[in-house]
Amino acid sequence: MSVVASQPAGTSAALTPRLRLVLVLLLAAQFMLAVDFSILNVALPVIGTGLGFPLGRLQWVGTAFALCAAGFTLLFGRIADLFGRRRLFLGGLAVLGAASLAGGLAQSPEVLVAARVFQGLATAAVTPAGLSLLTTSFPEGPSRERALGLNGALMSAGFTTGAVLGGLLTDLLSWRWAFFVNVPVALAVLLVAPAVIAESRPAERPKPDVPGAVTVTLGLLAVVLGLTRAGERGWGAPATLVPLAAGAALLLLFAAVERRAAAPLVPPSVLGRRSVAWGNAAGLIAFLTETSLVFLLTLYLQEVLGFSPLAAGLSFGVLGAGTVVGGTLAPRLIGRVGATRALTAGGLVQAAFTAALLGLGADRSSLWLLLAATFAGGVGNMLVIVGFMVTATSGLADGEQGLATGLATMTQQIGITLGTPVMSAVATAAMSGTGTLAVLGGLKTAIALNAALVLLGTLGGAVFLRERTR
Repeated sequence: MSVVASQPAGTSAALTPRLRLVLVLLLAAQFMLAVDFSILNVALPVIGTGLGFPLGRLQWVGTAFALCAAGFTLLFGRIADLFGRRRLFLGGLAVLGAASLAGGLAQSPEVLVAARVFQGLATAAVTPAGLSLLTTSFPEGPSRERALGLNGALMSAGFTTGAVLGGLLTDLLSWRWAFFVNVPVALAVLLVAPAVIAESRPAERPKPDVPGAVTVTLGLLAVVLGLTRAGERGWGAPATLVPLAAGAALLLLFAAVERRAAAPLVPPSVLGRRSVAWGNAAGLIAFLTETSLVFLLTLYLQEVLGFSPLAAGLSFGVLGAGTVVGGTLAPRLIGRVGATRALTAGGLVQAAFTAALLGLGADRSSLWLLLAATFAGGVGNMLVIVGFMVTATSGLADGEQGLATGLATMTQQIGITLGTPVMSAVATAAMSGTGTLAVLGGLKTAIALNAALVLLGTLGGAVFLRERTR
């Protein structure tokens, strides 16, 4: 197999100029994808007015993207392993650039939703391919941990940047620039990457597992559709329960197919690894809790404290700074105490400072608490995310890195998709009225559940991953 990295595994030699450029290109692509997740949130009402979207269909701007980004990630991660990671990475970037241009030029709701579909498909291809290029370019040890730390920090910063940038572009220029901003970045990476990133694929290509690919993709699509419908229709609605039940059945069928397949899409031996299973479980909780906490605090800032959408978005710049600090700190901590202990420490910090948010009040004097707790919680969350990525991709052959990063990316997408509807439902159910204090009470109930989930996930990871630190 041809890979870019030339260092032997486990070494910590200084990066060559070429590897530095590889890192910059891969991180630029991942940052752009992270920005893409949140950049349209603030602009949705303006898009609806500008293109004549009926209010009931406006959610499909986000749903179309989420369905494809989560549903096809595992499939594309394995395709990257079999047919070439660089090929899929570059092809996905080309599709992303074209879809972003089409979305920015859209004159009808149908064209815009189609553009979001292709943006989601491109994200499902580029994210695992880019991550697997990162893990195969940098060997296990300090260099990979530094690369994953930077990747995690930029991804989290990208979510925050997207919210702020979406507001600024919409206010100062037009919502269309939320699409156009992707085009020059994608073009720059496409022009430089072929000269510096080597192809990475197996010498012998096994026969594709078509039944496994079909069942897992349809299953994930159904589950994500059910999760998005839960936020719109409620958890007891048939529109939620039917796709969730169908998705669960298809994923069970996928598990049965994989046990009998000669060359399974997801080898049971990989899923059976404690590091893969529990590393991804920790990552799921980390993404579910932190992204949903941003949603809860956005409601707090706007509905309780009366902030404007732009001011609320700017308030999360402190959280973004915390994730950057956490991403910088994580590789050093992992190098000293190991990924499991770093993950555990991060989870405890995140849980403690999430619980501290229960002290928020109904006046703006609580803003200092929000800013301090989100900064420290962002540091802890990033320790968990980098620890999860290192844990879930370690100990696997290069030929399985696309699968490993596909699983990790799928975990990330489902966590992001699941968190907001769950916490929204909890907060709504706990509200005993319509006033400011009722809203605050509902939000605090959801925040308490959020902190409890982080703590349970942290303790579970500490118990079931403890052998990795021996």
